[in-house]
Amino acid sequence: MPMTSYCFKHMKTIEPLIIKTYKAAIELRKASDKQVKAALLLLASELEKNSQLLLKANAKDLGRQAPDNPRNDRLMLNEQRIRGIAGSVRKVSRLPDPSGKLLDKRTLPNGLRVEKRAVPLGVVGAIYESRPNVTFDIAALCLRSRNGCLLKGSADAADTNKAAVGIIKKALKASGIAPDCVTLLPAEREVVQELFTATRWVDVLIPRGSDALIRYVRANSQVPVIETGAGVCHVYVEKEADLGMAVDIVVNAKVSRPSVCNSMDTLLVDAAVAPAFLRRVKSRLEEHGVEVLADAAAYQLLKGYPFLHKAKQDDYAREFLSLKCAVKVVRGVDEALEHIQRYSTRHSEAIVTRNKKQAERFLAEVDAAAVYANASTRFTDGEELGMGAEIGISTQKLHARGPFALEKLVTEKWIIRGIGQIRE
Repeated sequence: MPMTSYCFKHMKTIEPLIIKTYKAAIELRKASDKQVKAALLLLASELEKNSQLLLKANAKDLGRQAPDNPRNDRLMLNEQRIRGIAGSVRKVSRLPDPSGKLLDKRTLPNGLRVEKRAVPLGVVGAIYESRPNVTFDIAALCLRSRNGCLLKGSADAADTNKAAVGIIKKALKASGIAPDCVTLLPAEREVVQELFTATRWVDVLIPRGSDALIRYVRANSQVPVIETGAGVCHVYVEKEADLGMAVDIVVNAKVSRPSVCNSMDTLLVDAAVAPAFLRRVKSRLEEHGVEVLADAAAYQLLKGYPFLHKAKQDDYAREFLSLKCAVKVVRGVDEALEHIQRYSTRHSEAIVTRNKKQAERFLAEVDAAAVYANASTRFTDGEELGMGAEIGISTQKLHARGPFALEKLVTEKWIIRGIGQIRE
């Protein structure tokens, strides 16, 4: 498949790319729903058809990384993941277009006919690290909601992202949609400074990645920012928990994919069940080589565990993104809630208990984008929650919170029709 050439070495400004995307987004709003759906379905097929091209590019990116880099799991593509991405794109194609939806309609006493409709945000800029699946997720969601998108991936995934955007542009062109709706910006870090000031052409910036990246974008961007937060996620095993269930949930939350933001970082265990529970869970964690950073009480109970360390205070504020977790023994729900309030990044928090009253208290009092009773935190994901895909998990409270998916890629427009009315 012929690939689009991306040569940014001598480019002094990215403004021409941004303006092209802005103009293409206007054209996208004129496309029929049938065209947009067809483009997404073709993209899914092209993705599967060109899997070897993607894997070859991905291998180049992985080859530049240290073998023990914990971010390699985020960066890596394989046939199964590519099929999963294609399936996600197909799901997005089946979702209703959120733009154009009539939100309110009324006729005022003076005869003015007033409507409120959902409209695309316009141009969405995304700044993200390592994960090439995000390139497809953001492009698909923006196309379905008729937004242009500017993709600023990291240098770690430069070759994979170039191959991905080449496939996306091919599908758009074949479907009669302006390929510039989706634009890959240079991987160099310097370009973000220009993106931060492109208030005329870019409507919103969405950072997705480490806490440091998100804080940097928030502090420096003049373009409005929707944060997709880092996760310091807790699982609290309450004294009335089914311990077998708790073991399964804790192990799943930690090891099923430790490099993602919804994996468990800190395990809180009620003192009343800590001896029995930690005895049961440690063999399962040991199977996966999980390093445990334990407080004094947990350290005593876990003696003999081969990957055991004493926790420092700042370990409870860490998003590990690897096979590591902190463990703390707490004296009841009050102490668990106090700990979560202090250290949570308000992403995903879980309680395991058979006590309905305590479960409901936890669900009501914990301030996070997603709160669970008797389930793994790993379900905080747009596709898992039936949204097709997501741009990220928003931990802020304005406009979008939780999985930032299709329904949040729109804003509102008031449309007023009159017959010559003037305001007295």
